[in-house]
Amino acid sequence: MRPDALNSLFVETEALDGVGPKLKRPLEKLGLTRVRDIVYHLPERFVERRAVADLDEAQVGENIIVALTVQEHRASAGRGPLRVMTQDALGNVCAIAYFGRAAYAAKKALPVGARRWVAGRLDQYGQMLQIVHPDHVAEDAGALAGQVREPVYALSEGLTQGRLASLVAQALKAAPELPEWCERGLVERMGWPAWREAIERAHRRPDGAARDRLAYDELLANALALMLVRARNRSERGTPLVGDGHLRQKLQLPFALTGAQQRAIAEIEGDLAQPAPMLRLLQGDVGSGKTVVALSAMLVAVEAGAQAALLAPTEILARQHHATLMRMAQGTGVEIALLTGRDKGRARESVLMGLIDGSIDIVVGTHAIFQDAVVYKNLALAVIDEQHRFGVSQRLLLARKGRRAPHFLAMTATPIPRTLTLAQYGEMDVSRLDELPPGRQAIDTRVVSAERLDDVVGALARHLQGGGQAYWVCPMVREQETDDIAAAEARFAELKARFGDDVVLVHGQLKPELKDAAMERFAAGQAKLLVATTVIEVGVDVPNATLMVIEQAERFGLAQLHQLRGRVGRGQAKSVCLLLRGAELSETGRKRLALMRETQDGFRLAEEDLELRGGGELLGTRQSGDTPFRIATLEQIQKLLPIAHDDARLLIERDGGLAGQRGEAARLLLYLFERDWGVQLLRGG
Repeated sequence: MRPDALNSLFVETEALDGVGPKLKRPLEKLGLTRVRDIVYHLPERFVERRAVADLDEAQVGENIIVALTVQEHRASAGRGPLRVMTQDALGNVCAIAYFGRAAYAAKKALPVGARRWVAGRLDQYGQMLQIVHPDHVAEDAGALAGQVREPVYALSEGLTQGRLASLVAQALKAAPELPEWCERGLVERMGWPAWREAIERAHRRPDGAARDRLAYDELLANALALMLVRARNRSERGTPLVGDGHLRQKLQLPFALTGAQQRAIAEIEGDLAQPAPMLRLLQGDVGSGKTVVALSAMLVAVEAGAQAALLAPTEILARQHHATLMRMAQGTGVEIALLTGRDKGRARESVLMGLIDGSIDIVVGTHAIFQDAVVYKNLALAVIDEQHRFGVSQRLLLARKGRRAPHFLAMTATPIPRTLTLAQYGEMDVSRLDELPPGRQAIDTRVVSAERLDDVVGALARHLQGGGQAYWVCPMVREQETDDIAAAEARFAELKARFGDDVVLVHGQLKPELKDAAMERFAAGQAKLLVATTVIEVGVDVPNATLMVIEQAERFGLAQLHQLRGRVGRGQAKSVCLLLRGAELSETGRKRLALMRETQDGFRLAEEDLELRGGGELLGTRQSGDTPFRIATLEQIQKLLPIAHDDARLLIERDGGLAGQRGEAARLLLYLFERDWGVQLLRGG
């Protein structure tokens, strides 16, 4: 149960004045569904304005507040702006320009002869000073007294800065005083305000101490919850798994294991033999051979008389894993089944019965494998692929499926800088596959201007005519009126018009059966070109596909580009990845694409991108899973996470955990940041 002290923060936004169905939609697009979300929707920046007596005191490009007297309204022909001609106290002329529908309201707000206080950016149009779409217009200076410094928030269509600021003000009034969960000495040493004061200051002005305090709270909540997971894991009794090797000896692998794979397997075998359940992360770059390591771990479980499960985030990836495991384990006699949400009828019943009676040794599937109806005879090992796509709560559901707590092996192919591994996987031991199997060919990566699109399509045609297959990746599914990003559906229509039924389309909004049918056609070689969004960044393995085209490549993050590129180069033939870039390319974007040409080391790309972006978004366009944090920036993570980690350990080991006085406050923190699964673990629920 959430503590009562937090109730006012967790009511829905409709409790705020003025929020109805119409305003709720743009709020939801920003993820603002509760008062707490608005409290933590911190300003992106602040506009600093200077009040001036006349325009001679101001500089072009400066944000100012000045009194102006309206002289006339000048309407432009066609779609031109309405210019409200004004004068300041010295007679300097300034045009206030309004475009579109705003012009109608401007005539009423700025009648001829009226003196108004105007807040906005002073610009120059030809020889004339002008303010385009002023931020505020008021009849007296007092009304703008609070606008000298103004927060600027991220918005969505249908939401204005003024409306959001009024909601923030209401949300802040609802914020309660909360007890201190940070270590007192740390708060004093850092000069941090208390929680409620920090929230108010962060919305009111640029305040590094307040922002650091709030970021630290988020980092501490995460570190504490992960530490509770680990403490609970160590206190549980698992099933020691020691295999005799008879199944692993039957594996007919077409390649020798790398040193990194051998080390990881040894570490996992050591963990599995312990009575405490394993909690280990297997980090491996694209093509580093994580699946072989996972299969080796699962065969240890089967050799020990137990069952194993492999959980994948998507049906495409689950089916791909099932096919790969079946191929690798051929001749071992191990029963491997597939279970997804789409499996119905007799096929599903057969799998469920096999899990109950133990005739199925390994099951591969999506979230369907931990539903209530799925019962295991003896589940002792759970492998979770693309760990960042699953929450701890989902992992806990799977944990309840074993007689005792199962061992956990999580895998991720997303390169994560070492400095951020602690943030996302603080409760896990880490094995890292930093070698590629021998014979893996380098992928020829080239950056091509989008102006050469016709040449690229011509090269694609020659590639397909030669019997090859290819991917064409776009950032979005559909065009939006206000966005020029290439859309998968539009590009699919164009390419299908040229190449006919050789082209198939896959994106996240397709029905699963249509998506699977397209993937199966492509995997079987019946289709030659797969047009897709990033849904294919993991789990697609078609060795004959040796050409990858990524459109608007500068709009993807380095991690995604690296993952997508990893879909080719999986066979013996030479592979090519074409990164199509737009005309507008920032210096950071240019460096990122240059890095893609220079290296195929995903871990190096992750570290380099962290250096490039600093406090910006991790690994390019922010994706769910980039970091588990909404408030903390990368600089704050690097600066404050080690402190938060040590503080969480002190809280558990010295200060009595959640049972002591500080622990009661920390319990509030966990609920505030929705890491309350840490509390549930403590209760054993």
